Amino acid sequence: MRTFEHIVALTAPLFILVLLGYGMTRWAGWPKPVSDSLTRFVFAVGIPALLFRLMSGFSRLPPVDPRLLIAFFGSCFVVFALGRFIALRVFRMDGVSQSVFALGGIFANNVMLGVPLAKIALGEASIPVVSLVLVFNALTLWTLVTISVEWARHRTMSWSGYVQAVKAVLTNPVVASILVGTAWGLTATPLPAIVDGTLELIGQAAIPLSLIALGMGLAEYRISEGWRVSATICVLKLALQPAIVYLLARWLALPPLETQAIVMLASLPVGANVYLMSRQFDTLGGPIAASLLMSTALAAATTPLILALTAGG
Repeated sequence: MRTFEHIVALTAPLFILVLLGYGMTRWAGWPKPVSDSLTRFVFAVGIPALLFRLMSGFSRLPPVDPRLLIAFFGSCFVVFALGRFIALRVFRMDGVSQSVFALGGIFANNVMLGVPLAKIALGEASIPVVSLVLVFNALTLWTLVTISVEWARHRTMSWSGYVQAVKAVLTNPVVASILVGTAWGLTATPLPAIVDGTLELIGQAAIPLSLIALGMGLAEYRISEGWRVSATICVLKLALQPAIVYLLARWLALPPLETQAIVMLASLPVGANVYLMSRQFDTLGGPIAASLLMSTALAAATTPLILALTAGG
């Protein structure tokens, strides 16, 4: 399958860098402060510089079909509801655990893995699509799980939690760089050469560093108890969500690039924020940590396969 082989050739170096980062921490003994500092640089400087520079040329990029949000987040709501049902009926979890379990099926590593994959495998034309999803992703999914948990605990919704979620999203460096870059791009004013050159250099460093940082972070987790729960989360995240996104995209007749980009995002492994949520609510810590490792390892094969299968739109 030539297309699959081509995509594997494009994406394999990215996953090799993830493995390199994992090995640096897991086997070579690189200390956690190095991983923390590198991750902080990637989120606060590297990826924002890359996205700001690309979005500053927004007026020169092809228009993005906003209906892609319906396809992507429609799949999130469907998988989240199904995830809660499975958690209740199959694993007999309480309401809070159901919410965290279901979040694992929809919240992916869109920044540290999604942005590099989109740029390398789909090209810079896909970045506006990815950026549009990123802007709404954290707010939509965090709000969804917050409402779900609040309802499970108190049968009511705390508006203060929603306000805090909105504030956190708008002050996120990644989201801010997309919004500011898009605003600059709408003016059709090119960046000064010195600024553009500096951002280009930082952006070039951001992709390999983000992948190494991802691997170093994954080395903190282990596959332990609850592997059946972890495996089920992986099936929801790596297979079911991209399938539903694809069906919705075809139903909406989205253009091929938008379709492939959002299916690629849906096929990405479980994001580390799900583990943070499990720690916050003190539930499913072990299974969620295991799902991070399992889904990332599996995605090295499943994501290129899905990209190949959707290559024709």
